[in-house]
Amino acid sequence: FHLSHKVTRVVPESALLIVLGIFLGGIVWAADHIASFALTPTVFFFYLLPPIVLDAGYFMPNRLFFGNLGTILLYAVIGTVWNAATTGLSLYGVYRTGIMGHLNSGLLDFLLFGSLIAAVDPVAVLAVFEEVHVNEVLFIIVFGESLLNDAVTVVLYNVFESFVTIGPENVTGVACVKGIVSFFVVSLGGTLVGIFFAFLLSLVSRFTKHVRIIEPGFVFIIAYLSYLTAEMLSLSAILAITFCGICCQKYVKANISEQSSTTVRYTMKMMASGAETIIFMFLGISAVNPDIWTWNTAFILLTLVFISVYRVIGVVLQTWILNHYRMVQLEIIDQVVMSYGGLRGAVAFALVVLLDENKVKDKNLFVSTTIIVVFFTVIFQGLTIKPLVQWLKVKKTEHREPKLNEKLHGRAFDHILSAIEDISGQIGHNYLRDKWSNFDRKFLSKVLMRRSAQKSRDQILNVFHELNLKDAI
Repeated sequence: FHLSHKVTRVVPESALLIVLGIFLGGIVWAADHIASFALTPTVFFFYLLPPIVLDAGYFMPNRLFFGNLGTILLYAVIGTVWNAATTGLSLYGVYRTGIMGHLNSGLLDFLLFGSLIAAVDPVAVLAVFEEVHVNEVLFIIVFGESLLNDAVTVVLYNVFESFVTIGPENVTGVACVKGIVSFFVVSLGGTLVGIFFAFLLSLVSRFTKHVRIIEPGFVFIIAYLSYLTAEMLSLSAILAITFCGICCQKYVKANISEQSSTTVRYTMKMMASGAETIIFMFLGISAVNPDIWTWNTAFILLTLVFISVYRVIGVVLQTWILNHYRMVQLEIIDQVVMSYGGLRGAVAFALVVLLDENKVKDKNLFVSTTIIVVFFTVIFQGLTIKPLVQWLKVKKTEHREPKLNEKLHGRAFDHILSAIEDISGQIGHNYLRDKWSNFDRKFLSKVLMRRSAQKSRDQILNVFHELNLKDAI
């Protein structure tokens, strides 16, 4: 379907792949009457998710990401907890009125379901937002939130699952405190594992001058090791591989040869694109299995209503707080796109499939609802987000290399702003960035970058080289 631009311009690729998956699943079902393929959590978490997240981390615009880190963290942590708690409690409240009929679930089961359905999915957001081309700030906030909220989701999921296992009557205050502590341990631990492996990878790439051919192999293997190590230590593997990619890109790109760099870029993009394709196709195929379908109209419709409504309320409230502290305000139009961009995807599906039927009696209803939610957000919201962005006239991104003049002025402004912050005694973004770049230049780069790469980082020489190259071309 890439031959027909009319189709891909209107329908996102992810939606087309899901439809194709349903079609293929239907053929298999018609032929054998067994659902022979399903997206299993093991395959998803260990083989399909890492390449996508590594690609996102390695090509992350670092300056934008760290510049908006406070905003991203607020949406990822507070926003996810808000969505999970409100969705779970509202569904339980409605269930108590009797509209949903009889279910074998208590408050904790509803909260468990709320925690897994609250997660904005990085794969779905990437697939849809890359086609829409919204401005960088909006993209980085929604995408950053979808990456970092994984730690919150997995912790909430594990906490409520353990509460369901021990029974509601045995849940104590100590257990709740342990849950809160585990969130910090899981997220910070995952991040530290990622940073450790990033420095290890940078150090290794410093000494590969005579074995250029295996340089790309080191990038993939060490990054994947960070994911597996975090998983083995029960920390956030997604945060580990994301920060491994973010922290190593600068040094690795400087150390490895031009050919290796090209190989890494194309291989990473190809693996991520392939994994995305497989995930969305499998989501479609997994839906064609009558054994998992349990229908409850009230439960499914109310889940869709609650996740949409509480997402909007959460975004509006948090943005109102943030705008008091942000230099660049998030306008109403940005908030609409952020509320609408809360796409659910394969992470929610993989988590719901992991549930134990013996402990969670309504597992099949939860699975059916999750599939409907994923299809609704990816297909319906994915289809309508492009017209919405055009209708609201959201600022689009511009893909072009900044001119030499712009680079020069940009750097001058950075120095001036950090100097003003220094004189006025304010510790802000510019001051911190300046201090970090000085530390990086004096210590980190000397350890993690080979000599020749450090020399070529001289800005004036770089500019001279660029101008010569342009003249030659």
